[in-house]
Amino acid sequence: MSEAKNSQSSSGNSKSASSSLITKPANLECKDLEEYLKSRPPEVLEKLYNYPAICLAVYRELPEIARQFVIRILFVEQPIPQAVVSSWASQVYAKENTSVSQVLTELGVWRSAAYPGGLAAWELCPTFKKNLKIALLGGGRPWSMSNALDPDQKSRDIDFLDTYAMSRWRCVLHYMVGAGSSKGMEGEGISPDAVRILLHANLMKRDETDGSPVITRQGFQFLLLDTQAQVWHFMLQYLDTCEARGLNLPECLSMLFQLSFSTLGRDYSSEGLSTGLLTFLQHLREFGLVYQRKRKEGRFYPTRLAHNITSKNASHATTLAQDQESNATKDKGYIIVETNYRVYAYTDSNLQVALLGLFTELLYRFPNLVVGVLTRDSVRQAFRGGITADQIISYLEQHAHPTMLTVEQTINSKSSLPPTVVDQIKLWENERNRFTYTEGVVYNQFLSQADFITLRDYAQSIGVMIWQNERIRTMVVTKNGHDDVKKFWKRYSKGGS
Repeated sequence: MSEAKNSQSSSGNSKSASSSLITKPANLECKDLEEYLKSRPPEVLEKLYNYPAICLAVYRELPEIARQFVIRILFVEQPIPQAVVSSWASQVYAKENTSVSQVLTELGVWRSAAYPGGLAAWELCPTFKKNLKIALLGGGRPWSMSNALDPDQKSRDIDFLDTYAMSRWRCVLHYMVGAGSSKGMEGEGISPDAVRILLHANLMKRDETDGSPVITRQGFQFLLLDTQAQVWHFMLQYLDTCEARGLNLPECLSMLFQLSFSTLGRDYSSEGLSTGLLTFLQHLREFGLVYQRKRKEGRFYPTRLAHNITSKNASHATTLAQDQESNATKDKGYIIVETNYRVYAYTDSNLQVALLGLFTELLYRFPNLVVGVLTRDSVRQAFRGGITADQIISYLEQHAHPTMLTVEQTINSKSSLPPTVVDQIKLWENERNRFTYTEGVVYNQFLSQADFITLRDYAQSIGVMIWQNERIRTMVVTKNGHDDVKKFWKRYSKGGS
């Protein structure tokens, strides 16, 4: 009997194993603050919690029940029995209580402790407890950007900061849509540092022929995210490269959270910042998270991109950012989708036109108006690039013109798009999902029918069988089950010989 690594392809009653391993391309993984911190080792969390700004940011993003638990035991100087903590919530919410306890444990906010009498108890992590108190009550070292400043003779208002922030952020998006041109679609430059982050995040990759950066599957998905999610994901990738740049990760993350707690429209001091933080500040300036007139100027203004970077309730910031992309009336969508699959976009933004071109066939372009059509070929091209049907539908709904919202409300539709268009996009996606691919190992060339039946029955009994054909004495088992099947076969062969 021989074995070979392979993958099984199934479609309906298909019973043929494919000859090569076909892996599904990875999707963009967007972590929120909680998921990011859970992925950090305990020793790294301990270092991060030495900064009050990080502790305050973590506390702010905890589930509501978790915040209640933390604030109740913050000033208690001894472990609290777990039974007492559980009694704070009704038994109806026992499942939520357990989930919250797991979240706090995984984040290193609290830990199990011994209580007199042998009862299981909870206690807050000393480092987190100490620095959260400092963040809430004051004390400790002042924040690095809290130095007093004289009034700025050239102060900037919030509207200017919003326009500046989106102008800088558009440079990054334009570069991605421009498929690696040296400048953005409207001529803005992008720093080599930003390009390195895009490559590190696998949002772009080097072309095999000429080495120029080209957009990837994850890059297509990144473009369809809202602005807040884009900035947060981009900054997480930047933080992953901090040590390679010679920067201190906890120090940079602490400053990022300090910016999120700042007052929009107010200037802050850069005096006294370490060399690493000054470098970090210049990178934030390039990405549009802060505004600074000159590099050597001792003041800077946090923008809305930094102010709401981790907040779960920053949807208003996203709306404003999207409106900055368009010259249409504020707080209104700009896309109309008709039942004949025609798409009308009232915009003159090159970026928005390029985004529509990812999944529509553009027909005409006029000042402030672009006309396209959703076709099977254009949508399937988007699918090949990694965009999903739900992402296309979500993008069109998110930017739907108010007229569409009114029309769909009259027919009590859940979506602002015509139902025929929504259904057809999903059907086009289903056409590509008729085949599923499972990585596995092929066993064949058995010396006898009895050997095949014995091994097949064992694989079926432990639930690792993917496919089998008794006539040709061939079977495919899962990759994870291969070791068990192989060990069983060795024992069986020795016993039978």
